[in-house]
Amino acid sequence: MADTNTPALQPRILHLGFGAFARAHMMVYLQDLRDAGGDWGVIACRLNSGVEGLNALQAAGLEYDVLATDDTGTQTRRITTLAGTLHPAQDGIDAVLARIADPSLAIISLTITEKGYALREGRLDRDHTAIRADLADPDHPCSAIGVIVAGLAARRAAGHGGLSVLSCDNLPHNGALARRAVLDFADMRDADLAAWIERNVSFPATMVDRIVPALDDAALDLIAATTGRADRESIVTEPFRQWVIQDNFAAGRPDWARAGAQLVPDVAPYEEMKLRMLNGAHSFLACVGQLSGYRTVADCMNDTVLRQATLRLMLNEQARTLKPLDGIDLEVYSRRLIERFSNSRLHHRTAQIATDSSAKLPQRLVAPAADHVAAGRPWPLTALAIAGWMQLVRHTVSQGNALSDPMRDVLADTVARTQDGAEFIDAMLQLREVFPPDLAANPRFAIPIRDAYQALLKGGPAPILSNLAEPA
Repeated sequence: MADTNTPALQPRILHLGFGAFARAHMMVYLQDLRDAGGDWGVIACRLNSGVEGLNALQAAGLEYDVLATDDTGTQTRRITTLAGTLHPAQDGIDAVLARIADPSLAIISLTITEKGYALREGRLDRDHTAIRADLADPDHPCSAIGVIVAGLAARRAAGHGGLSVLSCDNLPHNGALARRAVLDFADMRDADLAAWIERNVSFPATMVDRIVPALDDAALDLIAATTGRADRESIVTEPFRQWVIQDNFAAGRPDWARAGAQLVPDVAPYEEMKLRMLNGAHSFLACVGQLSGYRTVADCMNDTVLRQATLRLMLNEQARTLKPLDGIDLEVYSRRLIERFSNSRLHHRTAQIATDSSAKLPQRLVAPAADHVAAGRPWPLTALAIAGWMQLVRHTVSQGNALSDPMRDVLADTVARTQDGAEFIDAMLQLREVFPPDLAANPRFAIPIRDAYQALLKGGPAPILSNLAEPA
């Protein structure tokens, strides 16, 4: 519990999508400030699932543990920065909107995953089921974007000032995308409201980095053995953490730099490095690793050839698409990532990383491939990863299993109506949400993917990797 001399928490942050990553990342930075006498508190909010978890946090006195573990040991951190919880299913949507309208609220932070922004080709998809429902009944929203806009409308009506919407999701230009989604929705609802938001609300971009696997039995056992409690709201993560934040806040912010975050004018170079190097390598392992029969990232790293191929992907393909960044040695960064991936205590499942791949691949793999095509450079491992995703989709659907992907119905239909091989590949390349049409129509992009897919059909990943994974 907090020391009696510690000031009372002030609920200045509302976090939408209070899942594992939020608990293991932003809350730890705030805990550093709390331990130094800070008073910034968080209201944890889930909009759809998660009622039971929030109730469990309430029953635990709004406290939980973060276990940072690797092969050298485990460190436990008690988190005491939660000031309350909210869920529309039991508190009512009006309580959530009232919190956003509260003049003491300074930040709405988000970890709602890529699909939570309901974007299509960079703009809000008004045909998205939840967005369409929210436009029909804007006072009772169910989507994160609808909730934010309804709350800001209430804030404006009450005569209060603006605040900041802080995206912590793995999206390039996440601040700009959050801004676009919110302004598009607001404009569809009320042009004057959209203009007020544009004047009064800021949308700082961020780059977040900490590997946080979903809880499995081994993680739960570690939590119980370390804390003496069977606690599903505590979380297991890696020791490493990094947070780069655009310093653009409309209503104040915690002193996050004091807790080790980097406050910068432009996050873009950092987020592009992380999305392509770390997340791109993760998507490579999620697809190729699963096809190779490996359950976790650490299992992949125990395969010398796959480990070397992953390093080669980062150094020879992903790194070559990045601009130099002061103070960053990409070879050192890549080898550090390999060390992090090798952490056998995390049990980071390849299947978990592969969820929502249709929303992840455009930034992580397709954009770097486009850079290589434009520059006339080879990109065989990136092509293998994209082809591996296609084969994983076909295998999953053909086995009668449901895809965990926002395009699952479209992907399932694509599998059902095509023959495996060239017909299927061509149909997948027509998915505009994943592949820009001009790029998909370019033979220098399409042919390497077709070749990699046909090679996978003949012999799986192993012979391809053996040919591509010379020491980097």
